[in-house]
Amino acid sequence: MSEELKPVMGQNFIHDFIDEDLAEGGRCEGMQVHTRFPPEPNGYLHIGHCKALCIDFGTAEKYGGICNLRMDDTNPTKEDEEFVDAIQEDIHWLGFDWEDRFYYASDYFEKMYEFAVELIQKGLAYVCELTPEEFKEFRGDIGTPARSPWRDRPIEESLELFERMKNGEFPNGRYTLRAKIDLASGNFNMRDPVIYRINHMRHHRQGDKWCIYPMYDFAHPLEDALEGITHSLCSLEFENHRPLYNWVVENVSIPYHKPRQIEFSRMGIDHTVMSKRKLRQLVEEGRVAGWDDPRMPTLCGLRRRGYTPMAIRNFCDRIGVAKSTNVIEYGFLEHCLREDLNLTAPRVMAVLHPVKLVIANYPADKVETFTVENNPNRPEDGTREITFSREVWVEAEDFLKEPVPKYKRLYPGGPECRLKGAYVIRCVGYETDENGNVTEISAEYDPNSRGGDPADGRKIKGATLHWVDAATALDAEIRLYDNLFSDESPDAGDKNFLECLNPNSLEILTGSKVEAGLASAPIPEPGKTAPSYQFMRQGYFCLDCRDSKPGSLVFNRSVSLKDSFKF
Repeated sequence: MSEELKPVMGQNFIHDFIDEDLAEGGRCEGMQVHTRFPPEPNGYLHIGHCKALCIDFGTAEKYGGICNLRMDDTNPTKEDEEFVDAIQEDIHWLGFDWEDRFYYASDYFEKMYEFAVELIQKGLAYVCELTPEEFKEFRGDIGTPARSPWRDRPIEESLELFERMKNGEFPNGRYTLRAKIDLASGNFNMRDPVIYRINHMRHHRQGDKWCIYPMYDFAHPLEDALEGITHSLCSLEFENHRPLYNWVVENVSIPYHKPRQIEFSRMGIDHTVMSKRKLRQLVEEGRVAGWDDPRMPTLCGLRRRGYTPMAIRNFCDRIGVAKSTNVIEYGFLEHCLREDLNLTAPRVMAVLHPVKLVIANYPADKVETFTVENNPNRPEDGTREITFSREVWVEAEDFLKEPVPKYKRLYPGGPECRLKGAYVIRCVGYETDENGNVTEISAEYDPNSRGGDPADGRKIKGATLHWVDAATALDAEIRLYDNLFSDESPDAGDKNFLECLNPNSLEILTGSKVEAGLASAPIPEPGKTAPSYQFMRQGYFCLDCRDSKPGSLVFNRSVSLKDSFKF
C-alpha cells in the first residue's frame, strides 16, 4: 500500500493516554512508543482481528514508534505453522510490517519457568492439587472467599513438585501452579489464579520439550515486559485481568518498568460470527469451502472475494475506537469497499443471464470496433477496444414479452433503447422454445446513432443496456455471494449458530458472457489482491484465485452496485 493511500489513524482515548505518558514528567517521557500484535496461531485472522491489528500497528505508526508481531503459542492444542504463515501473509497484505521484530511466546518458555520458580521462592506461588471440579466448588462467591487446602504448602515442597511437573512425572490435571494473591478478592481473577498447567501435547515449535505450559494471564505480561512494550493494547474482556497483569510484572525480576495495559471494545459485525472455534467448525464440517471461502469473515476469505486493504483499513479507522461494545452493519464494510472500487476498478461489460439479441437490419458480415473508456473516474487508465456485430448478448431481464407499467427496456413495439456506446435499437419480435422460454430477441438499429446518440438529436425514452458481442464473448462462471448467516445475530444468546446459516448464501451462474478482453485478465496467486472490475449495472467482481484458469474464468461478486447502508 503506497504511503499516499494509507489511512491516517484518528485521535482516540488510547492516544490521549499515550500523550499523557509521553508528556513532560510522564511515565514514558523521552521513550519510543512500542506496541505489539499478539495473535494465537490456532486459526486465520478475521475482520474482528483487524481492529486490534490496525490499533496496534497504526498507533505505532502515528507516534513514530515500533510494533512487534508475536505469536501467542502458549497453548499447543490447535496451534500450527500453517496459521503462523497465514497470519504474516495477511498482515503484510494489509500494508503493515514488523521488520525484524517477530517473536514467539514459546521463545520465553525457559524464562517464564524461571520466573515461576522465583514466585514460589518468594512465597507468591504454590502447587495445588484441586481438580477442575473442586476448583469450581472452592471458588467462592462475592461474599465467600475461595479456598485451597494447598495454599500453605511449604515452599521447598512446591519447588520440588513444580520441577517434577516440568519433568513429565504427572498426568494432565494432576497439579497446577497457582499465584498466591488474595482468595477474598472481589476480582475473581485475583483469587489465586492458575499460572501453569500440565499438558502432555507436542508443541508446534518446541516439540516434546515441555509438558507444562503457562496460562495466558501469566505469559502475556512477561512477554510484554521482556520485549520492552510501552503500551499493551488489548480488547475489553481483559480489563478485569489488568490487576493480575500488573501483579505479575511487579513481582518478578524484570529489569524494565511496567508496561501500561489499555483496553478497547471488540468489534462485532452483524450476520457473522467472530469465534475462531466456530469458524473452524464451519471449515471442518464442510459447511464452507475452507478458511478462504469468500463468505467467511477471514482476511483470506475477504481477499478472495475481492476486498482491498484500503477498504478494510478505512472501515477500521472510520468505526473508531471506543470503550463500549458495538456491532457494525455488514453493509458499512460493503460501503467502504464500494467507495474504493468505484474509484479504482475498470469498467467492463458482462451479461450474467444471457439471451441473444439479433439486429435484423445490421449486415451479417459486418464487424465494428468501438473505443470505450476504462474508468470515468480515472482518465489516466485509458481506453480499450470492444467489437460489435449483428448478434449480441443482453440480459434476460432486459426483455419482457408483455411489459409491466413503467418498463422502459425491450419488448415488441416498445421504446427505443441504447446499447451502451454502440447504437440505438428497437425491439421488433422474439422467438421461444417449446416451453415458451425466450431464446432470441429481434431488433432493428438506427445506423445514424453510432455511439448511442441519434444524428437527429431525438430523445431516447428507453433504458441504456449493457451487452457483449456474441462473436467474441467469453463464457464465465459467476458466483454471487450473500451473507453466510440469515440471522442478524447468529452468535447471540443460546442460539445454535449452525441453524442460522443462510441456505442462499451462494448462487452459481454458468454460461454467463463477458468481454473478450478479460481473457488476458491476470489470475492472482492465493494471498495476493485480485484485480477488480465493475460489471456495468451488476456490481464489482474479481477473478477467483483458486478456481479460475485461462479459458475457464470464474468471477466472484465482491459487492453489488446498490448501496443499502444508511448514514
